[in-house]
Amino acid sequence: MKSLEKKAKAYALKNALSHEGKSKIGSVISALFNEGLEKSEVKEYSKKISEIVSKVNALSFEEQEKEFEKLKDEISEREVREGLEELPNAEKVVMRFAPSPSGPLHIGHAMTASLSFLYVRKYSGKFYVRIEDTNPENIYKPAYKMIEEDSNWLFDDEAEIVIQSYRMETYYKYAEKLINKEAAYVCTCSGDEFREFSDKKKNCPCRDLNTKENLERWKKMLDKGSFKQGEAVLRFKSNMEDKNPAMRDFPLARINTTTHPIQKNKYRVWPLMNLAVTVDDIEMKITHIIRAKDHRDNAKRQEMIYKVLGKKFPWTGFLGRFKFKDLELSTTKIRQEIEQGKYSGWDDKKLPTLISLKKQGYKPEAFWKFAEQIGLSENDKVMDKKEYFTLLKNFNK
Repeated sequence: MKSLEKKAKAYALKNALSHEGKSKIGSVISALFNEGLEKSEVKEYSKKISEIVSKVNALSFEEQEKEFEKLKDEISEREVREGLEELPNAEKVVMRFAPSPSGPLHIGHAMTASLSFLYVRKYSGKFYVRIEDTNPENIYKPAYKMIEEDSNWLFDDEAEIVIQSYRMETYYKYAEKLINKEAAYVCTCSGDEFREFSDKKKNCPCRDLNTKENLERWKKMLDKGSFKQGEAVLRFKSNMEDKNPAMRDFPLARINTTTHPIQKNKYRVWPLMNLAVTVDDIEMKITHIIRAKDHRDNAKRQEMIYKVLGKKFPWTGFLGRFKFKDLELSTTKIRQEIEQGKYSGWDDKKLPTLISLKKQGYKPEAFWKFAEQIGLSENDKVMDKKEYFTLLKNFNK
């Protein structure tokens, strides 16, 4: 253990000196694997390694340099990976970032999106920015242009921008595929009725309809003179006895007659997230996905749809929540406060939007370095505004 502690400190110092004075426990543990640490031993030693990393991070940069001089001979000559962890099956990498057009991009978006972008760059892959606008009720029309401009800046003009509402016919085609495979059905039960069936873990009567009847109901959903909003929903036939109620015959598409900012009243049946995301990921040949860990259930739902369609599900990594104690990131709420006169506009220097930070002199590389520092971690992080911007300024140098 004494030898391991010495090596752990050496690698923590090396990692800190490469990352603005802040070492990451994951990088240190990865380095120690080269020194013979077994994965089965990580649990036993992780607490001590974490203490060493904390002590190293508490030192000034100059102190870290001095300490490293004393311990540099402990470092193995074998090259130790710095930067991003490797992705599995990375022969081909196609990734995406999928904001909704409720406002411009902000620091929360930059955190997760930059990580995906960096991986695409690392493996010379392809990167999509997919604007998810299939819920006509929560769209701020100026956001389309804002997101495009923010994306071109943050991703160095390397992202292909796609707008979901221009892909409606593709979603309809896949909906019919699922009906024909008897993997989806049109349910006309009320919300309360379906919840009652779900609570009792029983099938609703609509589940037993044959393919022909479901296709007829689907056409009626699309027909403006038939079902009204709230009278029918397309559901995925999963398992009504699933221990997780959220997984029981979840919805795929619904009727929504709200006027869409771009498509106006051209469409009345809108795909819900799990259908639209699955279809787009398949069509765009997405290979790797990085998403917040609160999307685990959605990932499971989407994997079910992939399986029915005979497709291989992308590798998926999950990130912990990044919570700010004193910073509002809801673009809907920020928009309301702008309208109330609390802020001068989206570029107000008090706002955490990319428009604002770009105006203040921040560069895309600052967000990339920050994302790389966090890496693929499922640990939740709580940070205040001052701490975040102190780090961001260091990365902006």
